[in-house]
Amino acid sequence: MSPLLRRKSPEPADRTVTLVGKPGCHLCDEAREVIVRVTAELGAAFEERDITQDEELYRRYWEQIPVTLIDGRQHDFWRVDEGRLRRALGG
Repeated sequence: MSPLLRRKSPEPADRTVTLVGKPGCHLCDEAREVIVRVTAELGAAFEERDITQDEELYRRYWEQIPVTLIDGRQHDFWRVDEGRLRRALGG
C-alpha cells in the first residue's frame, strides 16, 4: 500500500479522554486516577462530564458509569484497564 494511502494514527497529544460519571461514585474515583495518570504521561487531554448535569448523558450511560470516551467514542465502562487505555491512545 502506498504510504500516501495509509492513515496516520493520531498522536496521544491530539486525543481527548472523557470520563462520564457522577459525584460520590467510587468507581468513578478509581477510573479518574487511572485516566489522569495515563493522559498526563502521554500528553492527551482529559475532561470530565457529570451525568447528573446532562440529561442526554444520563439517559445513555446511567447504568454503565463510569464510562470512558476517547475522542467522543465509548472506550470502556465500569473499570478502566490502564494498558488498554494506553494502547488506544497510541502510548
